Amino acid sequence: MNELNDRERTILHNIVYSYIQTAIPIGSRYISKRKEIGLSPATIRNVMSDLEYWGYLGHPHTSAGRVPTDKGYRFYVDELMEIDRLSDKDQTVIHSQLQGSVQTDEVLKIASKILGTISRQLSVVTAPQMTTGIFEKLELIQLSSTRLLVIISIRSGLVKTLMMEIQSEILRTRLDQVTQFLNERLSGLTLKEIRDSFIDRVRDFQNEESGLIRLFIESVDKLFDEDKKEKIHISGTKSMLSQPEFESTKNFKSVIELMDNEDIIIHVLENKDAKTGLTTVTIGEENKITDLKDFSLITSTYTVGDLTGTIGVLGPKRMAYSKMIPLVDYVAKTISGLFQQSKQ
Repeated sequence: MNELNDRERTILHNIVYSYIQTAIPIGSRYISKRKEIGLSPATIRNVMSDLEYWGYLGHPHTSAGRVPTDKGYRFYVDELMEIDRLSDKDQTVIHSQLQGSVQTDEVLKIASKILGTISRQLSVVTAPQMTTGIFEKLELIQLSSTRLLVIISIRSGLVKTLMMEIQSEILRTRLDQVTQFLNERLSGLTLKEIRDSFIDRVRDFQNEESGLIRLFIESVDKLFDEDKKEKIHISGTKSMLSQPEFESTKNFKSVIELMDNEDIIIHVLENKDAKTGLTTVTIGEENKITDLKDFSLITSTYTVGDLTGTIGVLGPKRMAYSKMIPLVDYVAKTISGLFQQSKQ
């Protein structure tokens, strides 16, 4: 990446900032009107030409102005931008709407709506990755002669439940024996480890007379894998689509197609290499998936015990990064704090 001098940095900062505010390609005359610049339009045009040559700016064929490239946005975020402080009003809204919610899924659903409303971008919140959670215990409750409730507790405090169909009523003593056996064999393992090795761990008991172990073998993926239906919460679609980028049919269609395929978003969020508690920015071509090349993604992680989930905003590359970064960070930390309080 080129070393930019102070003049180049100032002009690049003004172009990126102005384009974020206006969504209109920025010309030299527009920049020259800023008091802090103190340069003629001709001088600014020369600098803009250099920045374009180095790949920081693009030059739409329909306009004499410039727009930031992915490289320009990246330099702006890493080197030029000053992070805004989240307003007291937004902090109050976030706390007041999240306080009082105790169910994990409800907290995440509310957090997604808040984030979408404040950011006016597409907000995405994924549930904690249950498969990385440590198995604590399993309980079996027979609800009727043909229905069995399985309750799996994770060390972090989360609980997974599943209704299973059985052939006939099972004695309570038999349920207790199977429960004790499974708790002994599975203790201390992650759900993923259990799912991948379950058959081997129960092989010597798979023919027990109630048929429960055989039923567990047949249902191992449902029992010890993620529930995709509760994996993700998305809000803010209407607000994001009201932005200038989506006046074109192409861009509008790309968002709708993205919304129809939540697995893409889940895949991107689950494969982020961000460390817990850090907020990361992924811009345009930095996204590995083609469908996201025209978007930027700001994400952070929250914690539920020893499990982590992801929260973020997805929007056009022309998003207000200085405002979105502290917003995402604050919501993530607030969620983590709520879950920590609920365990005390």
